Amino acid sequence: MVLPHLNAAYNLARWLTRNEHDAEDVVQEAYLRALRFVGGFHGGDGRAWLLAIVRNTCYDWLRRNRPADVPATFDEDLHSVIDHSESPEDLLLKRADSVRLREALEALPLAWREVLILREFEEMSYKEIADIAGIQIGTVMSRLARARARLQQQLTLGLRKESAG
Repeated sequence: MVLPHLNAAYNLARWLTRNEHDAEDVVQEAYLRALRFVGGFHGGDGRAWLLAIVRNTCYDWLRRNRPADVPATFDEDLHSVIDHSESPEDLLLKRADSVRLREALEALPLAWREVLILREFEEMSYKEIADIAGIQIGTVMSRLARARARLQQQLTLGLRKESAG
């Protein structure tokens, strides 16, 4: 049931640990966990079940071996730059950026847009978002990361189109 997914398991572990040997250790531990808990598997997607185990094993391994690599919460105050000396031109550019941002947000898949809005606009914690959406905190973090990356990609692409046109 899980052996056909060995490459996917290794690939996920490799990207999370960023090290081939560590990924091998993590996958081995994950397969042992899967064997131990196979009775709890009630059918469905064996690949998703295994990759969830691999992902959880990776995060456990990172917490034990490289605590600095475990994703931390995003601190808005720490990463924000506020400039109080805005000219009328700056305000106009901000308004245009606001429209571009809204359009990029609306183009996101619903699941990604939902967590991004709850986190960034409503300032909810990951746990609160997980409770609201009925998903795991890790899923919240994953969706946020993907949403932010896609949003950045869309905004960058929009700027390139404007400067080319």
